[in-house]
Amino acid sequence: MITLARWRLVHAQPKERTRPRLDARALYLRVLTWAFTLFNSVRVLAYAPTIWAIHASGDSSQHSLWTWITWAGANATMAAWLYEQNGQRPNRAIAVNIGNASMCLCTVALIIAYRFH
Repeated sequence: MITLARWRLVHAQPKERTRPRLDARALYLRVLTWAFTLFNSVRVLAYAPTIWAIHASGDSSQHSLWTWITWAGANATMAAWLYEQNGQRPNRAIAVNIGNASMCLCTVALIIAYRFH
């Protein structure tokens, strides 16, 4: 015997499907991801004036080799950590950290070249 409640459940009209709205957290995460990508990509370019200044002056005495090696290592290990945490799949954050590590290593190379020539 079918009860009234069971009959209503079986014969109920399907609810109209609506497009899922972008909730506040998802919007925040999307904006945060693009802000991270933008500012850290610009940071890759921001190393250029320091590299140019060292090259133009031929003097790297004002730049700490230890600091630049630390920054290169921090960016490189962050890229590796993100790669592992992301299931060994590359993404924008990994690419940006590789770019930052590369620019730090260029600065390190220039400091060494002018300091120990």
